Amino acid sequence: MDRHNLRQPEAEVGALFVDRWSPRSFSTEELTDEQLSSLFEAARWAPSCYNEQPAHFVYARTAEDRERFCEALMDGNKVWARNAPVLLFVLTRKVFGHNGKPNRWAAFDAGSAWMSLALQARMLGLHAHAMAGFHRDKAFDILGINPEEYEVMAAVAIGRRADPSQLDEQTATKEVPNDRRPLAEVASETRLE
Repeated sequence: MDRHNLRQPEAEVGALFVDRWSPRSFSTEELTDEQLSSLFEAARWAPSCYNEQPAHFVYARTAEDRERFCEALMDGNKVWARNAPVLLFVLTRKVFGHNGKPNRWAAFDAGSAWMSLALQARMLGLHAHAMAGFHRDKAFDILGINPEEYEVMAAVAIGRRADPSQLDEQTATKEVPNDRRPLAEVASETRLE
């Protein structure tokens, strides 16, 4: 059964939203400079509080750098993510640049930038799979960033989807698009029930 066909929206929405999902089976085919620039340009245009644009993407393209980034991933993610031609970490600056005060909206804004990148990836025929499964302290060490200044929000694998047969049996069982909760559980008028 093709679970992708089960992903039916309950209201009219652009096909791009339903088509976007997070596969684990990636081709090692490299991304071009133009493709990478396009992804980051989409992220750059995401909305943000006071137009601070607190999100920052640190990425690895070479086999050596990707393997170094993989060291921060949890074992279950290392298995498949190391095949992706681009690995990156999504960071967000913790304070506003204009006044030095804490930016409590930074994570929200980084999420907007990530989603812009993910949708642009689909428009380019690519997939982006964000991961919460990483070791935060190890990521700070690998990236050489100050945890007082930045937060590491997620790791992301980007590339073209490959045949899922390259995955181990346990991971291959997860290689289908997820469905979504019913619309009634996502939005409520006037109060949360």
